[in-house]
Amino acid sequence: QVQLVESGGGLVQAGGSLRLSCAASTSIFSTHIMGWYRQAPGKQREFVANINSGGNTVYADSVKGRFTISRDNVKNTLYLQMNSLSPEDTADYYCSARLFARVYWGQGTQVTVSS
Repeated sequence: QVQLVESGGGLVQAGGSLRLSCAASTSIFSTHIMGWYRQAPGKQREFVANINSGGNTVYADSVKGRFTISRDNVKNTLYLQMNSLSPEDTADYYCSARLFARVYWGQGTQVTVSS
């Protein structure tokens, strides 16, 4: 069983930055696709970014050029650096780990961007 724990959310003004972290309970980066998703109030959960075992990254168009996904293989920690934040980025952010059809989710961390 993989446990994922997100942290780093909070309140930030538009134009500001935040870095989210996701600590995995075991070493999975070499096997799992790690990702970030978000869910705004009243909306469905949506893809933000992911990184595969080879280090290849994919971003949603809405965050491309502003967000950066990365990982620390020693610390078993996934990151999401978020820059140039806007109120539209306000959401609960979730970390995920996927291996074929098996997906693990963290509990989420809240990000609020004020205008």
